[in-house]
Amino acid sequence: MTISHEQAEWFRSTFDQLTDNMEKAVLGKRHVVRLALTCLLSEGHILLEDFPGTGKTMLARALANTVQGSHARIQFTPDLLPSDVTGVTVYDQHKGTFEFHPGPIFHTIVLADEINRASPKTQSALLEVMEESQVTVDGVAHPVGKPFLVIATQNPIEQAGTYRLPEAQLDRFLMKTSVGYPDRQATVELLNNAAVRDRAALVTPVITAATIAQMSGLADEVYVDPAVVGYVAELAEESRRQPHVKLGLSPRGCLAFVRVAKTWAAADGRDHVVPDDIKDLAEPVLSHRLLLDAEAQFSGVDVQTVISRLLDGVAPPTDRVGA
Repeated sequence: MTISHEQAEWFRSTFDQLTDNMEKAVLGKRHVVRLALTCLLSEGHILLEDFPGTGKTMLARALANTVQGSHARIQFTPDLLPSDVTGVTVYDQHKGTFEFHPGPIFHTIVLADEINRASPKTQSALLEVMEESQVTVDGVAHPVGKPFLVIATQNPIEQAGTYRLPEAQLDRFLMKTSVGYPDRQATVELLNNAAVRDRAALVTPVITAATIAQMSGLADEVYVDPAVVGYVAELAEESRRQPHVKLGLSPRGCLAFVRVAKTWAAADGRDHVVPDDIKDLAEPVLSHRLLLDAEAQFSGVDVQTVISRLLDGVAPPTDRVGA
């Protein structure tokens, strides 16, 4: 069963409505907003690597307000414990039973701020919930519900005292991107409205959680031509053969590629994925999954260079896909 043209148009219209609503708080960053929404609708998570004060928290709160969901911000620090994230089981003396007190991870949108400042043990507390949407405490599984999105941030500067995210955890993020500094027009608009202390408060709910689930289901039904699937597989194989690449695209990364491409296509009002969808999403999907060797930096090679070479070296399907 594939999505109909009418359903794709409704998806595009709703997606644009969500994007417009979030842009009330996050000015001039439409592409980043679309990526965050794509992650949510693809039932994945997003990693933001950016400088302080660029609007990462605002993005998370605007997204939570837009989809009528709850929001929590966890400031990761070296002394943060796994139970501070997931919750803890406490003995109730009056009832004579143990009760689970859920942690901040039990929200619709969770901002894990400066995730690389916490110990590896605390970082690993996110692995299960990101992969399986549940938390196991004292042998009991507690589902977090849907929709559920982790927006994790890490700072590209001030690396002293931080713990680098292991490759296994990086791979669990559907996409990685950055908000970046606003352009001059957006900055001027922001400064002209400096009296507004909380721009996320301007964002009101547009749709319910049930509609998000409906949109996610429709995105799953977007058609992917075998030629496009072969294109993704060839990109993965070639990524492992690139010079200076120690770790290429994993099978989980290939699945992420297809999942986000389906949502991206539906957001454009199409019932099928085209090769350009893969190209558009290559950097956010690949940038945190390709691990370079030690010689890369001395050779002036970075991840963006490798991705560009990859897209140039692997020819996309030339026939009209999805016709």
